[in-house]
Amino acid sequence: QVLKFDAYFQEEVAMSAEEHYRIRQVGIYYYLEDDSMCVIEPKVKNSGLVQGKLMRRHRVPKNEQGDYYHWKDLNVGIDLTMYGRTYRLVSCDSFTKVFLESQGIEVNPPEEMVSDPYTERRQTPVQKPNVPAGPDPFRQFLTYDTKVLRFYAIWDDTSCAFGDHHPCVIHYFLADDTVEVREVHRRNDGRDPFPVLMRRQRLPKVFVDKNKNFPSCVLEITDQEVQEWYSPKDFAVGKSITLLGRTFLIYDCDKFTQDFYREKYGITDFQPVDVNKKPTEKAPQVIPPYNGFGIPEDSLQNCLSLFPKPPRKDIIKMLENNLKILRYQVALESPVPEDKNRRFILSYFLSDDTIGIYEPPVRNSGIPGGKYLKRTKVTKPGSTPENPIYYEPSDFTIGSTIEVFGHRFVITDADEYVLNYLERNAESFPAATLQSIRDHFHPRQVVVETASSGFPRKDLDDLIVEVQKELKLHHEPFNTRKFHEAFHHFDTEGSGFLDKTRFLNVCDRFHVPTSTILLKKVRWKGCCACG
Repeated sequence: QVLKFDAYFQEEVAMSAEEHYRIRQVGIYYYLEDDSMCVIEPKVKNSGLVQGKLMRRHRVPKNEQGDYYHWKDLNVGIDLTMYGRTYRLVSCDSFTKVFLESQGIEVNPPEEMVSDPYTERRQTPVQKPNVPAGPDPFRQFLTYDTKVLRFYAIWDDTSCAFGDHHPCVIHYFLADDTVEVREVHRRNDGRDPFPVLMRRQRLPKVFVDKNKNFPSCVLEITDQEVQEWYSPKDFAVGKSITLLGRTFLIYDCDKFTQDFYREKYGITDFQPVDVNKKPTEKAPQVIPPYNGFGIPEDSLQNCLSLFPKPPRKDIIKMLENNLKILRYQVALESPVPEDKNRRFILSYFLSDDTIGIYEPPVRNSGIPGGKYLKRTKVTKPGSTPENPIYYEPSDFTIGSTIEVFGHRFVITDADEYVLNYLERNAESFPAATLQSIRDHFHPRQVVVETASSGFPRKDLDDLIVEVQKELKLHHEPFNTRKFHEAFHHFDTEGSGFLDKTRFLNVCDRFHVPTSTILLKKVRWKGCCACG
């Protein structure tokens, strides 16, 4: 046996502009066997609400003292509060009414069930506005089908970032007064090939006055919101027209469009507007100053191209002068005492006019030696980065000073290949350069000629054998390298000759035996290389 009451409760709706509260109709069931209750709301399809059993069957507490609701507390026309929600009991079924009256309870008269105002408004049929009769669209379609007005326009988008002038074609379809805008793409214009800029649609010209605070920009435009649509009379050559926020300048139209306007509107002026952009004056390219990194030709490529390429090389010159290297011995000009005895090998590569400097390692000198300057071009002092002047073979003379990136080197010696190369190509070099190298090699040639002409080869070989025998009889170890260095050290003029006094001093320093027989055979102005 179950008592059933029809009730409703009011639910607040916060986030809605169309309703502030909602009426929900429910059924309250009371089970006499265990005094339990439950609340069930009939399900409505597509209501968007969680409906069905709103409260499960159980004994419902009445107050904080621990009392529970009893069937004696239920009647029609009262407010029943359960778990913070107030229900209005408006009616009951016949069994419930007979049961309550049999228990001596007077049942109140039933009330009218309150309906939801939003649901009633949705169920009310919408009255269609009486639209005044206009032109027959079917007749317009039959008359102007396949007839399209074509205008050539320019969309100026330069006000935006990375904007440009976009050539477009505006199509006006006379059959249904719709407008389509297509963008004209050129080859390699850098834009995605989307042909349609605005799809075919009716475009509003004047809107009806409306509340500006209401966000209607995201909603679809209806006929009630538009006061006037675009028509053919709004398009003309030389006129600017704004379509959906974009301004187009119409500069020409096709022949059919001209005939249509001439017959219907009497317009005869269709002079095209010149929209060709004037060629901009090319700004002169200013080369920034040289920053000191790399060679100027290589650094210049970063200013001429986004992806720099190495500077062009003279392939013919590289092939003709491949493996041709001029070597010079240079000394470092430096106030540091440790740098006075340092010697370097300067190599000039004729294939690409580059210079490399190498320092031969010397034991116990405290300087590791090795590569001193990577192979690169070296500019002369006083040359500008805009017009660099590089060192050439004609600049290398004996005793001349070469400045390499702030370091000064003095040329003290040269390879014999330098003399041979300059003599073979004497017409390509100054006479002073060639004469300097010849003067430097002249003492050596005199020594060779003196040794070969004044002393027979057989006697020279016998003398060398006797000297080697005397050195073998000498029990102390003999350092040949240091002996040669001592000869070069005392030969300050580089002539290749030593006098008698210096020769004896060198022999005494290294404990070399000098017998009387050998001294008679040796010429005191002999070649130091023979020792």
